[in-house]
Amino acid sequence: MTQIFPFLFRFFLIFGLVFLIDYYAYQAIKTAFVKVDSPQRPLHFYIYWGFHILLYIWVLVGVFTMDRSFGPGRFQEWAMTVAIVTLLPKIILILFLLGEDLFRAISAPFQKPHAHLPERRTFLSQLAIGVASLPLAANLYGIFKGKYDFQIHKATFSFPDLPEAFDGFTITQISDLHIGSFEDHAVVEKGINMANSLNSDLMVFTGDMVNHHSDEAKPWIETLGKFTSKTGKFSILGNHDYGDYLVWNSLEEKQQNITDLLQYQRQMGFRPLLNESIKIERNGQFIRLVGVENWGAGGFSKYGDLSKAMEQVEDGAFTVLLSHDPSHFSEQVQHFPMNIHLTLSGHTHGMQYGIEIPGLRWSPVKFRYPTWAGAYGSGSRKIYVNRGFGFIGFRGRVGIWPEITQITLRRG
Repeated sequence: MTQIFPFLFRFFLIFGLVFLIDYYAYQAIKTAFVKVDSPQRPLHFYIYWGFHILLYIWVLVGVFTMDRSFGPGRFQEWAMTVAIVTLLPKIILILFLLGEDLFRAISAPFQKPHAHLPERRTFLSQLAIGVASLPLAANLYGIFKGKYDFQIHKATFSFPDLPEAFDGFTITQISDLHIGSFEDHAVVEKGINMANSLNSDLMVFTGDMVNHHSDEAKPWIETLGKFTSKTGKFSILGNHDYGDYLVWNSLEEKQQNITDLLQYQRQMGFRPLLNESIKIERNGQFIRLVGVENWGAGGFSKYGDLSKAMEQVEDGAFTVLLSHDPSHFSEQVQHFPMNIHLTLSGHTHGMQYGIEIPGLRWSPVKFRYPTWAGAYGSGSRKIYVNRGFGFIGFRGRVGIWPEITQITLRRG
């Protein structure tokens, strides 16, 4: 009981804030379609508030009926998605109204008494609705099409101490499958076929195979087993793979969940790396592939043990590290006594929301993760952050499309 009151306080505080946003946004709609001479409530009043009352009920039922032992289901995810889809357009409406209110407040001392321009307010409201319709359309595209728009990204990293036998060595990276969010096997196989078409020497998966529970992966063993590579397939765990966000009857039950997930990955042909390393050999030379369990800054789990994972790595060996959370790179990897040449991460998803066009790459997630998508670093320590294959929470992707990465190692 002591925990339920803080939860309810936070929940209803957020709920109250959302209601204020909805109320203020409606003022723009009302002004845009106002009919001064009509004594009856306009049709848009019933449409707008009818929709939002149904959405409030949907969210409330979803929150209070969620199975804490298995995590959010489709009912809760779609409620969150619809809420997110409508939020940004309403914020845009509010910004227009606030801007106009601010202008009126500043200019009031210089205007004639009782002077006001309702036509200007109406025009700005109509303009705001037009502008707000653009992100609404983008959101709808991201939900129904964008989340399946797999993109191949290629990156080349050059190192003077790369063994000659590995000059041109290629690695396909997949990250953040969140397979529990998918329903259509054909869609996933489309992405798998794109990854296999790269014909890379090595395939790595950098964590978050499931959303919450290992059972999500079981129906997908055969499908995900279709990933191929010339040398082998290796995997690590991400923060969602441990079941940390669920309520378990016992620690043994939680541990069994992890054990099952690792077994499913082996059945798919992946070799999990749990704070350990393995040699990748070619023509008498080798590189070290190192995998750590999840380690994330802040409140994220810290199961990763970099020192343990590097125990078998020879001095001077060329090293590729798989570490799910890119904050691990800045917090530990960059300062580790032994050189770790290239780190491959995921985790951020690019927040599944942003802009990526030539000359511009932006997402709100950059304020939390400075290294959030693509290549970073200089000198002998570099990182690549994959944008993720799947999606979670918001059932879509807008501007930040699902990624399949091919890394090429060069000597030089």
